[in-house]
Amino acid sequence: MTAPRRGKSSIQRLPPEQRAHVERLLREDRLTLAEMIAELQQTFPGEPAAEVSKSALHRYHQGISAMTARMRDIEAAAQAVVGELGEGVGEKAGALLGHAITTLATNAALKAHESDETSIEDIRKLARAANDAMNTQRMSVNVRRAVAQEAREALQREQAAKLDNVVKSGGLSEERANEFRKKILGIG
Repeated sequence: MTAPRRGKSSIQRLPPEQRAHVERLLREDRLTLAEMIAELQQTFPGEPAAEVSKSALHRYHQGISAMTARMRDIEAAAQAVVGELGEGVGEKAGALLGHAITTLATNAALKAHESDETSIEDIRKLARAANDAMNTQRMSVNVRRAVAQEAREALQREQAAKLDNVVKSGGLSEERANEFRKKILGIG
């Protein structure tokens, strides 16, 4: 048996500017729910925001708080990784961030799936989030490859310079040095 699907909340159905105002009030956390309702009625008389109930504000605030808590947990995990492994842990922190983005996008997709009123716009946004999450993972792999390639090239340059110094000091013939360059360094 599956859980009953719920539609969008009254706050989610508000026009964008009214919804943004409600979200700002909730983020500021300076008013009680009753004071928020009074402020919405004063700011948007006769508009949908003036009809928002105390329970709708409370439920919406809980959702925002839960998401904020998850984001804080992800940030704390990233900080713990950096703290444990040092500041040079860039690629691991990047991989953790990519994983977190993928988790959040998946969570959003599952919530949208539970809603009977998922719109084409919601689906477009979820597809974009999923694409962005996959691109983040791809970029992380590409960055690691680029760093490894750069390290290989730097090592080859260093070894070639040392080989040149040996040739210049008379310890090795140019012909023999060229053989080393080809066989060992793969250059020349």
